[in-house]
This record gives sequence, C-alpha cells and structure tokens, in this order.
Amino acid sequence: MAVRDVSERSISELISLAGRKAVVTGGARGIGLAISRRLAEAGANVLIGDLNRAGAEDAAAQIRTAGGRATPGWVDVTDTASVVALADKALSELGGLDIWVNNAGIYPSKPLLEITDDDWDRVLNVNLRGTFVAAREAGRRMVAAGKGGVIVNLASLAGFSAYGPGFAHYTPSKHGVIGLTKSLAVELGPYNIRVLAVAPTLTDTPGLAEGLEAYRAVGLDDVMEQVAARQPLRRNAVPDDIARVVFFCASDLAMLMTGSTLLVDAGDVAV
Repeated sequence: MAVRDVSERSISELISLAGRKAVVTGGARGIGLAISRRLAEAGANVLIGDLNRAGAEDAAAQIRTAGGRATPGWVDVTDTASVVALADKALSELGGLDIWVNNAGIYPSKPLLEITDDDWDRVLNVNLRGTFVAAREAGRRMVAAGKGGVIVNLASLAGFSAYGPGFAHYTPSKHGVIGLTKSLAVELGPYNIRVLAVAPTLTDTPGLAEGLEAYRAVGLDDVMEQVAARQPLRRNAVPDDIARVVFFCASDLAMLMTGSTLLVDAGDVAV
C-alpha cells in the first residue's frame, strides 16, 4: 500500500485534520497540551492520555471550551496494560485511530556518579520503552484498520549529543527514540503508516521549571540563559513552537516523510 500523492489537494485540505482521531500521551500540560490544542484546532478529535487524571480532564475541558473535540484518558506508559487500554479507548470512544503522539517523557538531571540503577531504569522505561510499547500498540490498531496513520515521537536535541553534564540516563533514552523512529518507519511504511520524531531544544515548560534545582546541582545555574545565548535565533522554545512542528508531521503536508527527526532547535545544532 503506497502513500497517496496529494499534489492536487489545496493547502487548506492538506492542513485539515477534520475527522481524524488522535492520541497524545503526556497531553495534560506543557508540550503535550500545546500539541493537543493544535491538533484539535485543525479538526482532530483528541484523546489526552496522562498520568494525571485531573490534569487530563482539565486539558480536555479547555479544548472543548475553545470549540475543539477532546476526551480525557489515563495512561502510565511504563505499564503496558494501561497503554493497551488507552489505545482501545481511542477505538471505542473516538471511533478509530489515525494519529498517535508519543509525548510522555521525563528529563531528570543528576550527576553521573550519583545515578542509581533505579534512576536509569525509570528514565529508560518512560522515555524509550514507553515510546516503543505505545508505538507498537498504535501500529497494531492502525494496521488492523487498514487505513494507514501517523506516529510522532518526541525526541530531543540530547538525542544528537551529550548536551552537558547530568543527563547520562536521559541522553541515551533520546538517542534510542531516534533510532526507534527509523526502525518503526521501515516496518510500518508498507502499511501506509508514517513515523516521525521531533527533537526540541530546551523548552520553557512547567516540568522544566520544576527541575531547575536539579540543573543547578550539576552546575547549570542559568541553563535557560546559557542555551538561548548560544542559539542563532536567541530564544528558547515555548510549547507551541514544538506543537506546530508535530502538527506539520501529522498533517498531509508531510505525506512523503517518514523515519526522519525534525529539529526545533533555534539553530542550536548548527553551533
């Protein structure tokens, strides 16, 4: 099954997600919430999966108040049964599954010599294993439906370099997401399922704010200022900067793209 040639479609048709059903993990706040909002704005019916039940309910309510379609859901991406349940919820409550965004992730900072086995396992289980399990379950349902689909994984600039001290567990997890994205694209491509990753630079989110003390512990006292100062565009990302690129990946504008990782880095990789 080859992907469609959409050359004759208008721009308005290419950017529309009307009638499509989307799942966003970690969708209750930060980048995930921004992604959920943009997908809903483009017409998708969005299932927001999050570990925070109340947060998912609030996020869905916000989107509905703005005129979009959204449903709250609960998921722990380290628990396969809950990922399966979220994927099944998309089928039963949305009526299908066209887009799955693996946004759930954690980014703790800790000096290498202080990282425990449990610290390592927790980061890899959430960021890499969780992405794999969710992509597998989304892929199974998309293949069964026979209509194709799109999976978007959230990677990081840390997937391309060490990106400073304190991330000896986080950095390998995001290198893994980039490699996983390539493998998923190869295996799912024949079923008309595209798989892309998006790699943000440092992004101003609630989670980042909560982790600033840990960054200071590894010598990154002014991490936001340091990163912005070295970037050609001189600004750190905000969640919607990332959400717009995820939307592009999910839309038919990116119809012949798969296996790639798109950088949202303000030029950071270039310097």
